[in-house]
Amino acid sequence: MPTTFASGPVRVRVPATSANLGPGFDALGLALGRHDDVTAEVTGGGVRVVVTGEGAGELPADDRHLVVTAMRAAFDVLGAQPAGLALECVNRIPQARGLGSSSAAIVAGVLAARALVVDGGQRLDDAAALRLAAELEGHPDNVAPCLLGGFTIAWTEPSGARAVSLPVASAVRPTVFVPAERGLTAAARAALPATVPHADAAANAGRAALLVHALTVDPALLLPATVDRLHQEQRAPGMPASARLVAALRAAGVAAVISGAGPTVLALSDVPAGFEPGTEWRRWELPTDVSGARVFRGTL
Repeated sequence: MPTTFASGPVRVRVPATSANLGPGFDALGLALGRHDDVTAEVTGGGVRVVVTGEGAGELPADDRHLVVTAMRAAFDVLGAQPAGLALECVNRIPQARGLGSSSAAIVAGVLAARALVVDGGQRLDDAAALRLAAELEGHPDNVAPCLLGGFTIAWTEPSGARAVSLPVASAVRPTVFVPAERGLTAAARAALPATVPHADAAANAGRAALLVHALTVDPALLLPATVDRLHQEQRAPGMPASARLVAALRAAGVAAVISGAGPTVLALSDVPAGFEPGTEWRRWELPTDVSGARVFRGTL
């Protein structure tokens, strides 16, 4: 069946995300109320990408841009490649900080491509979009909350990634502390051992299960529920300032964790008045994003 491209632009708004949330390594994620906007349109030829905000002047402005890469992958699934593309990216999610900027770009690209095909929703449904986005990202823990919103539990089956979204208790008010330095997911993963003790795996399984209850029903349990023994201590030498901040917050009774692969620090419970992490940190109080990625017709 021939592929027909939609006329005019589409806009995709995608939220920042935090993955792992302490013990939920590669499985748990949370959508946060800070967003990137991508406007895309099919053109007669060539690729043009304009970036403003985070990453402006650094990110590629051609086919190497991650949004374009994701669009190309989605167009392959949808049956045809357009002659050309024009993109405008308004980025508010910091790059390489553990807040899901790459997942946001991938999800935006997949959904933009789907929206630019007249029957794209039939050719690539939401479940297939999640599988494709997770395949492009390499793991589903960030793309799931970006797509679905809220607090997500993601897993991978032989057929690909799957996820569910759960509502977050109203008392959960996330705060992120974003440092100036960047981190690399590949480097953070390289710091992890190939195997872990059975006791550590069992401890994390229990805390991850408790975290589901704490985030959705009883936030008073967030501090014990965010104890991790699989990845944060192992990665601490590569982000000592983040590790110190997590320790200081937890000593003050705050359920603090490394956000994703870091170096951003996520606090899931209220930070005491007067707590000052230092001038090197940007502090944002962000609501939970309950909607996930959204698609609109037209420009901003």
